[in-house]
Amino acid sequence: MAERETARERTPAGATATTRARARLDQPRPTRRRFLPEWDPEAFGRFSERIARFLGTGRFIVWMTVVIIAWVLWNIFAPRDLRFDNYPFIFLTLMLSLQASYAAPLILLAQNRQDDRDRVNLEQDRKQNERSIADTEYLTREIAALRIGLGEVATRDWIRSELQDLVKEIEGRRDGHVVFPAERSAGRDADDR
Repeated sequence: MAERETARERTPAGATATTRARARLDQPRPTRRRFLPEWDPEAFGRFSERIARFLGTGRFIVWMTVVIIAWVLWNIFAPRDLRFDNYPFIFLTLMLSLQASYAAPLILLAQNRQDDRDRVNLEQDRKQNERSIADTEYLTREIAALRIGLGEVATRDWIRSELQDLVKEIEGRRDGHVVFPAERSAGRDADDR
């Protein structure tokens, strides 16, 4: 209280926003009192998923059936003093409605969290597919370049045929018979590669 009075004493009555003392930005704000409870959304989400998983099992249906049968049998056959919910079973209806009113939002919350996880997984799969496609296209281009390069490389059969032609030409010169390149077989180069 004394701090407020000293702050008011320092601030003139006609002060504007530019002349008032400002809060320091290099210090954290004091904690405010909260009226609503705080909770961790992830912990609450995990809790709701566990409940939703349990509600979707046969075990839950069996236990729920056992409880309802026991409830009805107790309220029909128990002594009148011990019955707590007579024939139209209004309290049972209220309990089932309450259970359903909590189960539905918890199941929806669990589904939303699953949708978020599925969305992230689909995005990661899409990015992985894009990388795979890019890698495949790159490898396809590289293989095509290698095929083109191999098409220009002399094969062993082609070199052998060229050497045989040179040997024939040399033998032909020795014998006095000159063999011109035009006399060679024309289709050999295309077939040997």
